[in-house]
Amino acid sequence: MRYRPARPVRILSGLLLAGALALTGCSAADDSDSSDSAGDKAAAPGAQEAGAGAADSGAAGVRGGSGAKGGPAAEPPAPTSHIIHTASLTVQVKDVPKSLAETRTVVENAGGMVGDETTDRDSEGHERSRVVLRVPADTYEDVLTELEGSGKLVDRKAKAEDVTEQVVDVKSRITSQRASVARIRELMDRASKLSDVVTLEGELSTRQADLESLLAQQASLKDRTSLATITLSLSETPVKKAVEDDDPGFADALGGGWDAFVAMFRWIALVLGALLPFLAAGALLLFLWARFLRGRTPARPATAAAVPGAGTGSLPVAPPVRTEHDESNGNDRN
Repeated sequence: MRYRPARPVRILSGLLLAGALALTGCSAADDSDSSDSAGDKAAAPGAQEAGAGAADSGAAGVRGGSGAKGGPAAEPPAPTSHIIHTASLTVQVKDVPKSLAETRTVVENAGGMVGDETTDRDSEGHERSRVVLRVPADTYEDVLTELEGSGKLVDRKAKAEDVTEQVVDVKSRITSQRASVARIRELMDRASKLSDVVTLEGELSTRQADLESLLAQQASLKDRTSLATITLSLSETPVKKAVEDDDPGFADALGGGWDAFVAMFRWIALVLGALLPFLAAGALLLFLWARFLRGRTPARPATAAAVPGAGTGSLPVAPPVRTEHDESNGNDRN
């Protein structure tokens, strides 16, 4: 009687416990599902950002080309320009030797050198100097400005010649000529006939001469483009510029006529001076001939007088006989 009412209670409590456990499992499953969906939603933006970063890095790698670490590609260098600078300056200074020494200092400090130099004096004793300067192209403008300020600028001429195309052309031709010389040498090594060797030697000499000419042109261009040339003229007196007069007057005509007359007289005097020794020698010879040689020349025999009838075959008439009386008369005459 004691155990009957206890069994239904246990069964009921077991059912209630099982239902509670089932409800707890369902709610836990719902919570886990909701937490998983929330985690997925939270992770989605991160995944999108990661994907975008990967895409950007891939695009950067593609833009980088064949770079070592996918960095940006280097831009091609700009072509170098080759320009020949030349200038001519005329400056009036107070002391030419002092200004010339200062010019040397300026050029040497700029890394240049002094070339040809000419110094002279005028009739009044003032010095004039002309010097050729070679300065690096990058210091050309600075040196030119400093030289202009060394005195009173009288004249300035500057010229810039672009020879970039010529430099590139000469360089390309040198490369081609070197390859051509190399091919000729290879053919000479393979040649077996003497005639072929002689022909190839002549062709090699011609191409080597052309190559040396191109190398000389390249060296000249390099020297003229790397060093600018400045011709500086220093003078202590003002430089007089010629005044052009297109309408000559009477004084100009008179001066020109006088100059022509003086020039003609001078040339005549020069001709006479050149002929004077010959004229003197001719006069001396003529005098000697008239004084000594003419008197010693034998006289020609007198021609016999024509006798009448000589051509008719008659006998010739004998000359008259000289008598003593005639001889005495002749002696008296002597």
